[in-house]
Amino acid sequence: MKTIGLLGGMSWESTVGYYRAINEGVKQAMGALHSAKIAMVSVDFEPIAQLQHQGDWDGTGRLLAEHAVQIEAAGANFLVICTNTMHIVTPQIEAAIDIPILHIADATAEVLVQEDIRAVGLLGTAFTMEEEFYKGRLQDRFGINVLVPNEQDRKLVHDVIYQELCLGVQEVSSRKAFVRIIDELSQQGAGAVILGCTEIGMLVNASDTNVRLLDTTAIHAAKAVEAALEDECGSGA
Repeated sequence: MKTIGLLGGMSWESTVGYYRAINEGVKQAMGALHSAKIAMVSVDFEPIAQLQHQGDWDGTGRLLAEHAVQIEAAGANFLVICTNTMHIVTPQIEAAIDIPILHIADATAEVLVQEDIRAVGLLGTAFTMEEEFYKGRLQDRFGINVLVPNEQDRKLVHDVIYQELCLGVQEVSSRKAFVRIIDELSQQGAGAVILGCTEIGMLVNASDTNVRLLDTTAIHAAKAVEAALEDECGSGA
């Protein structure tokens, strides 16, 4: 079994979901008392969030690259960045380490391609919905058309993520607003909607809408388990 490197804490609320899902995935695949081999650094999110909103991506990239080096030194065979937004600095992190990064957009795109979904809605932070590091990757590498909410709804989604979900708060009014936005993206032609922030799955799930939802935390964690176990010949005891 390979050692999974987790760069977490952005926010810790969603990183908990990664840790649980990865260990549950390994247990299901291998049985007995097996659990995942993980090397993790969990960062203090406050200074990173401040740099994000200042537009200082070089600063955030330097910070995360330093932590990625620590994870590699701890024995990780590959890196999982436990957040959608901070994949914006993937090139800086890649330049600092010698292990591969398991990109969250690529893992999500694999599911979309398998299900033959060629138009998808995207919810996330304003950075994820508006910058090209995520939308452009889906379009350029996989030929997937990405739809995002209007400006007012993008702000609503962004504010709920930072002011509620990252603090562990789930408001009923916010759930209703997200479901409305999801339904509107479906009406515009989206065959599914990506929950492109690792906290959104704490607020809405498949029981809230008939629209196909892609929970990036679950997808990314499952891909990490697959990568960690790809050389295993079978379940052990």
